This record gives sequence, structure tokens and C-alpha cells, in this order.
Amino acid sequence: MNNIPKGFPSNFLWGGAVAANQIEGAYNVDGKGLSVADINEYVDGIPLEKKSNTELTTDYIKEAITSEDRIFPKRWGIDFYHTYKEDLKLLRELGLKTFRTSINWARIFPNGDEAQPNEAGLKFYDDLIDEILANGMEPMITLSHYEMPLHLTTAYKGWYSREVIDFFVRFSKVVIDRYHKKVKYWIIINQINLIAYESFNHLGIAEDVVDDLDSAKYQGVHNEMVACGLVTKYAKNLNKDLQIGMMLCGGPAYPATCRPEDVFATVRRNQMEYFFADVLLRGYYPGYAFRYFHDNNITVEFGEGDEEALKNTADFMSFSYYYTRIFDEESMKNKTGAYRNSDLPANPWGWTIDPTGLRTLLNLFYDRYQCPIYITENGIGYHDTLEEDESIHDSYRIDYFRAHIEQMKEAIKDGVDLRGYYAWGPIDIISCSSSEMSKRYGFIYVDQDDFGNGSEKRLRKDSFYWMQKVIASNGENLD
Repeated sequence: MNNIPKGFPSNFLWGGAVAANQIEGAYNVDGKGLSVADINEYVDGIPLEKKSNTELTTDYIKEAITSEDRIFPKRWGIDFYHTYKEDLKLLRELGLKTFRTSINWARIFPNGDEAQPNEAGLKFYDDLIDEILANGMEPMITLSHYEMPLHLTTAYKGWYSREVIDFFVRFSKVVIDRYHKKVKYWIIINQINLIAYESFNHLGIAEDVVDDLDSAKYQGVHNEMVACGLVTKYAKNLNKDLQIGMMLCGGPAYPATCRPEDVFATVRRNQMEYFFADVLLRGYYPGYAFRYFHDNNITVEFGEGDEEALKNTADFMSFSYYYTRIFDEESMKNKTGAYRNSDLPANPWGWTIDPTGLRTLLNLFYDRYQCPIYITENGIGYHDTLEEDESIHDSYRIDYFRAHIEQMKEAIKDGVDLRGYYAWGPIDIISCSSSEMSKRYGFIYVDQDDFGNGSEKRLRKDSFYWMQKVIASNGENLD
């Protein structure tokens, strides 16, 4: 009997994804407090590979808060806070069936530890979600996407402090209570495994307030996972039809050689990337994680009730996919991390292009978890050229998406229960890692430079019209 699917399901969700901190701007409007993203600095002239805020100190935080001449582009984003109606109309024209964004925690609880939410912040999301629905798109909402109130990093120690569990659960309950009748799909923590490259943006732990940063990171993410369990339980009790998801940053590593030592080192490396999904989808810590903590002198303390909270598992898995890396025994011994595969092409930022890796990962994840999967970020950053006639010819982006969509279709034929695909940054936004505007992902060009200068005019790229045809044909027309 032949049960191989012929293509994408008829109800497949073609979508686009953004983060509030990279798109909204209006960082000090309507009572919003500072978030960790509001001190992500853009520094012109430093090498591309160095443009990343990974670890920040308390001195940096204090200086950033008071600075009057440094550049923090996420404070202005692309002014989506004021342009969302026009932007959502363009995304409807593109054909999106669903739109993923986050709710900025610091807009709802400006300091994070207040007893009552900021009603003006909630009013903005009332209007935004209504507008998403009015444009025929299913909203998918992320509760935590690098928008922790900055106060929680200075008065506390970010997610390292157990008090933050209660603060986040309070925030989540307010939001879910408000929108559970309008929003079906939820992701609690964005890319929860991304603690090496985004430990401050993600966990809010300044590197100089803890004695052992590695242990602090794993304690912080443990506290996050406990919070996920508590929020999942609350949401399902409120409305059993809500779909609560978890999300990984999904860049697997391949063994650099076929030496058994390199193969096994890569298995161990990948295990600790999947660890977070193992907990959130299976409900308990796997044995290999305890071995890793022991071998690396990492301490994670469980609080009373933590094990019970973790049993409230997610309904679906989601992940971002941008690139793959390679790994070997020496990388494990020296703790240097996975590195670029020079056999693969890459964009100017060194992010390798590996469409087959997406099919590989979809198969690995579905084999491992046997639950619905959504690709909640995929895309590529390039420098786009605005021509004199205001056209943008981005055939390189079309080639990238074509190749990845082809591999998604193959994975569905493999039996993977893939239900949705969210292109990252369907409209140009501020880069997460480097805070630059010139690293563009969108199908829609925003006339704005790295310093916030420009007309802010929205222009359709060639890829806009191509993706429009892809979605209209449910993934069949890739020409």
C-alpha cells in the first residue's frame, strides 16, 4: 500500500515570523520599559563575524542605559508599532496564512516584577492581533523572544534567579487570559537551546554577577523550562484546544570525519542541543544530560515541585533553521564549538547554505519526538541593492527558498508531520545578532539604513512575487 504524500497538506500554514524587539520600535512609548534588546548596540566598522552581543556586564548595562550618543537600532526597529496596519496588508498580499510575532514582556510589565500589567501595552496587542486576524492570518505568539525587562537583569540575575519564574508566569497568564480566544498557537520560549550565543539576550544573566557562568546558564534555562511547564499547565486548563509549542535553534552538526571518535563527539554535541526538546516534549531530564553536567562541573539545582512541573509537555515542536556546522573530537576537548563546513557555500556573514540539512533535521526530530512540527524560522540575510527604479533583484534569495522548500516537500514524503513554515523576516527588520539593518531577510524591502536613516518606504522585492506564487500553489509552483 502506497501512502506517500504527494505534496504539502491542503491546510499547510505558510507564514512569516518576526520578533517584537526587532520590528516594533517605540521603545519608550505608552509606558514600555527597557528590555535586554534595547541595549543591543550597533557599532559601525567592526568585522561582520564580530557584530554580536553575546555576554554583557553590569557596567555595560549602566553605560548603555545612560548613553546619548551610541546606536541601539532595536529601539526604533522599522516602526512597526505605528505601521503595522500597512505592513500586514502587504503580508496579506504576499499570501501569508499565518504570522508569528512576540509580545514584548517589557511592554506589559515594564520592570518585570510589578503586580499589575501596563494596560496601554496590552491595548497595542489587542489591536495588533485583531489586525492579523482581519487580514486572514492565523497568529502564532511567542511569549519570550529576547524581550526580558532590563530591570530583571539588574535588580535580580535574570533567569538565574528563581523569582523570575513567578514573574514570567504572571506575565504569561495575563497574556494568555487576554488572547486565548483569538490565538490558538503559542511558543513559550524562542530558541530555548540558544544559550551560547545569546545568553544575555536570552537569559538576562550579566557575566559578572555569577561565579560560574556555565552553571548559571544551565540553571537559568532549567528555571525557564520549569516556567514552561507551569505556563503549559495553566494554558491547557484554561482552554484545552490551545496548541502550546516549544522551539529550538535547529542547526545540527555533522562529524568532520568518519573517525569513530569524531562521530561520537558529534553525537554528544548534538545531544546537548536536543536536550531542551527532550525535557519539554518528554517531561524529564535524560541521562546523558546528567553525564554532561558531571563531566563539565556544572551544577543545576532542582526546586521543590520542579519535576512535576516539567511533566506538562508541549503539544508541538518547532525550530529555526539557518545553517549547519561540523564537529570533531578536538572541538569537544577544547570546547571550541562546531565550525563552518568549507565545502558549503555561505552568505557574507559565514552562514552556510545547506538545504539537505533541513530535510535531515526534520527526519531526525520526527523520528525522535513523533509529534507535529513547525519550522518557525528559516531564511537568509544578504545585502540587497535598491535600483534607481526602486526594484530589488534578489534571485539569490529565491534560489535559497526554492531549495529549502523542495527539501521540506521531500521530508513530508518521508512521513514527517510538518504542518507549517514561517519564513524569517518576511519584511526587512533589525538583525538579532548584529543589530544592523543591512543584513536583510525580507521579501519586502524597508528603505532604512543601519543608523535609522531613510524614507522607511516599503518596496516589493522580486522574491515577493515569487513567494506569492509559491504560496498560492501550496508549494507546487517553484519556478
